[in-house]
Order: sequence, then structure tokens, then C-alpha cells
Amino acid sequence: MAQAWKCSGLRWAADGPELTWEGGRRSALTWGKRVAFGVADGGVRTCVGARGHACPVRSAVSGRSTGARCEECARLDRAHSVAADTIADDPRPYHVYLAWFGPGMTKVGITAEERGSARLLEQGAVCFTWLGVGPLMAARRTEELLRAALRVPDRIPYADKRAVRSGLPGTEAERAAEIRELHARAVGLGGWPESLRAEPCQPVDHVRVFGLADLPAPAGVVAELVAGGAVGGRLVAAAGPDLHLETGSGVVVLDTRLMTGWGLVPAGTEELSVPVREFRRETGVQDGLF
Repeated sequence: MAQAWKCSGLRWAADGPELTWEGGRRSALTWGKRVAFGVADGGVRTCVGARGHACPVRSAVSGRSTGARCEECARLDRAHSVAADTIADDPRPYHVYLAWFGPGMTKVGITAEERGSARLLEQGAVCFTWLGVGPLMAARRTEELLRAALRVPDRIPYADKRAVRSGLPGTEAERAAEIRELHARAVGLGGWPESLRAEPCQPVDHVRVFGLADLPAPAGVVAELVAGGAVGGRLVAAAGPDLHLETGSGVVVLDTRLMTGWGLVPAGTEELSVPVREFRRETGVQDGLF
């Protein structure tokens, strides 16, 4: 029987995306690379634990969960989290950013300055610009200011991001237009924290990094993995946690967060024998920037 591996998720390295595995192994992903794996027969998806610690009871979790954590481990994971707003004393400086995922889909967010643009790659931001940098609470207040004054959300659903990737504007200038306009509106607002230093609008475009140029529209999206199932295809693009795989049935999107918690084994297929839902292009995008 082949050895089963446990995936830790997709990470964005300096050279591009890579799958990471328990024990430290990494698998670099390049365009055209064959991606194929099976789910161990009789396997059960188990909780991945919290904050580097294994789940004490190895709870079974839903195959459709992108978090792969039981309720208790999910609670523990968010108990000390900037994203969950449960940290107020982090001394590190934080960036406030504007990220664009497609027409009408711009969000505001914060990330530790030391992480650089890693957070934007992890979210699948097609382009972004920094807005300011300062202490955590100043960055958080600025984020709230934009949400209240300009109605800019702090979250964009992944389904909405996927829906527009194959039909993005063709030039960097077109893709940056909305965040340039929003940046200008934001810096003109009153009420910025004094400790936050504003930064100029310098859009960074990720279309080449993600391989999105001339991306075919997907035929489907993997709904979940199942014991005994298999996934196979050739990588044509990757954005955030998503892999766009060319299969015999067209391009299918795999959210790699669905891989965690399973025992995975090598497979020789380039087809899919897991549940796949039809790709839908309807989105819940913003009515407008402001």
C-alpha cells in the first residue's frame, strides 16, 4: 500500500506556488505540471488541530469544510488571531492595503509589514496597493474608517473571485483603475489616525504571477474530496488557495484547503472521481465602489 501524505495547504514562495506537507516536504507547482493524487480508501478526514497542536480527539470533519477543524480547534485557532480581532497588543507595524479581485470587487485589509505581499497572494488578489503603515490598532481603525465612510468591504467570497478570473480586463492600467480611484478617495478622508503613515498608490499586478492571462473559463469546481476518490489534471493557473486544472472534462478549480485532513496517495489519473459542482458565474459583487 502506498504511503499516505498529509497536505498542509498551498503556500506562495518567491518562485511561485507550492504544496506543503506534514513533515516539511514541499512540492513546487509550475504551469503545465501534472497534479494527481488519490484519497486513501476507507480514509476519514480528521481535524488538523490548532496553532501547531494536533486535535486531541482527532475529530472527523466535513469534506466540504475549507477550515478542516472541529469546533473546539476552530475556537482555539481564532482565540489569538489578528483576523479575528482578538489581538490588541501586537507591537509589529501593519500595512493597510486595497486589493482588487475583479470589476466591482475591491476590499480593504491589513497585514503585518514583515509579511510583505504574502497575504495578497494567499487571498488571490489580482492587483493591490498599500494605503498606509503603522501600529496594529491604527491600521485597524483606518480599515474601519474605509468600511464606514466609503463602504469598502473587508471580505470578498472566494466564489465571487473565481467567477471573474477568466474575464479580467486585459491591461494592468485597466485592472488598477478602481484601486487608484479608491486610494485617492481614501487619502482625502478626515479622521486618519496620526500614527498611521500614508503611502502612495503603487499598484502591483499578479496576473502573470497567477497565470491568469488567457485563462479558460472553468467547467466546474471540486465540491469535496471523498475516500477512494482521485483528482488529476495539468496546472494552468493558481490564485490564492485555488488550482485551475485542465482535465478531460475541461478546466476544474480545486480549492487546496479541501485537501487538508485527508490521507493522500499517488495516482496516475488525469480525471476526477470526486464530487464536482457546475461552475457558476453569478456573483454578489458590489454595486459600486462608493
